[in-house]
Amino acid sequence: MNDLNLAAWKKSSRSVDQGNCVEVANLDGGRAVRDSKNPTGTVLQLATTTWSAFTTAIQDGQFD
Repeated sequence: MNDLNLAAWKKSSRSVDQGNCVEVANLDGGRAVRDSKNPTGTVLQLATTTWSAFTTAIQDGQFD
């Protein structure tokens, strides 16, 4: 587990001001994802290989 208090959270540049977005932080060995509307809520932590597979699947249109 990483100390999420030290994480530098980033929102996508494609986010709109409607609040429907997530934030991502680089972690040692992976990424963390959280709901931008609830920054103190649940955080999903993914290993680097899992994050890579997830983002590749998105780019390939597997979640359309």
